[in-house]
Amino acid sequence: MGVFKTLVVVTAVMFSQLSTADLVIEVTDWVKDPTKIAIVPFSHEGVAINQDMAAVVAADLTRSGQFDALPRDAMYSSPSAADEVHYRDWRALGVDYLLIGRSSATNKSINLEYQLFDVHRQKSLIKSRVVNRITAERAIAHKVSDSVYQKLTGIAGAFSTRMLYVSVKNQAKQKQVYQLILADADGARAREILKSSEPILSPSWSPDGKQIAYVSFESSRPAIYRQVLATGEREKMTNFRGLNSAPSWSPDGKRLAMVLSKDGNPELYVMEVATRKLQRITKNSAIDTEPSWMPDGKSLIFTSDRGGRPQIYRVNLSDGATKRITYTGAYNAKASLMADGKSMVMVHRDESGYHIAWQELATGRLIILTSSSLDESPSLSPNGSMLLYATKYQGRGVLAAVSLDGGVKFRLPSPSSDVREPAWSPN
Repeated sequence: MGVFKTLVVVTAVMFSQLSTADLVIEVTDWVKDPTKIAIVPFSHEGVAINQDMAAVVAADLTRSGQFDALPRDAMYSSPSAADEVHYRDWRALGVDYLLIGRSSATNKSINLEYQLFDVHRQKSLIKSRVVNRITAERAIAHKVSDSVYQKLTGIAGAFSTRMLYVSVKNQAKQKQVYQLILADADGARAREILKSSEPILSPSWSPDGKQIAYVSFESSRPAIYRQVLATGEREKMTNFRGLNSAPSWSPDGKRLAMVLSKDGNPELYVMEVATRKLQRITKNSAIDTEPSWMPDGKSLIFTSDRGGRPQIYRVNLSDGATKRITYTGAYNAKASLMADGKSMVMVHRDESGYHIAWQELATGRLIILTSSSLDESPSLSPNGSMLLYATKYQGRGVLAAVSLDGGVKFRLPSPSSDVREPAWSPN
């Protein structure tokens, strides 16, 4: 099978930090009447830090579409302790909630104490502390954002998560350079983990967020690789003739579903990661592709044209029993399950183009979430409230996000490349 293991150092260390932010956030739709919140600049003492953590929190909450952050120049004061808060002033500014904080730093660590207040009820809702290494200002800020978001919405925040995506840049003589990029959920701290003159496709996270799998053409034909993020250790999982594509980690992280055409036709297989043992799942003359796991790990959903056009099917791993689960529209593909297994998101085509849609499995009820016409590769946030997808905007490939109720939308274009194939981390 040609399996080999090697430690790949992509740059002088392991990851290449990009010199500038690779993605720019453009919020295009908010919820109606977003919650008014004031995020006061955090006071600081000790060793200087590089990030304005309060600004990061404000950007996080604004990007969610659920909050409207008060501009700093509109604030009457800058409290950093509870006894400095004058509720009347904040009520006069129309603020519902107030976040304050004070940080201190040594050469090794940062300590941030923060407090969230309900302005109308004049009470503290959160009083907490975050400690991390000196270089982790953004991570600390994202933790605060997660805490505030969960307290005020009842939904776990996803600001501390990460994403993978593929960046494609055109070089001289029409050559393209492909980069697999790892970044924070807001696009910051982007770093290159693989660079190639050949295509990189289908990045996929292990459920613990410690490993990824992807397809690379670096050996002149597609092969599936597994990579450990902490060490950079890479392993070529497949090297068969023909198609090796669409890796998808099982919920327990012990198996990879994939598409192989080694026996002549694209079929679904499941590989035991530890032993490389393969189990063929589908046997059909049609093209079966894009597997995704049901939460119980006992079955897969996948795309197949066995009915004449691409639709979503479900197959049991134990006996191969297969059932079609999409019937609305002539094209449905690239499906991913919600955590409860009761609904899924997918690419759906109607008369106006390709969109991201949500479907309830039990009833078949379908809701189209996006209005652009070339949408693909949906990837759910771990809290199930948002999804990333790839689309076209002003002639370029960009990433975009939409809430599951369709009310919040933002774009993440890159100033220097086309971006595609997003994958939101599980944690």
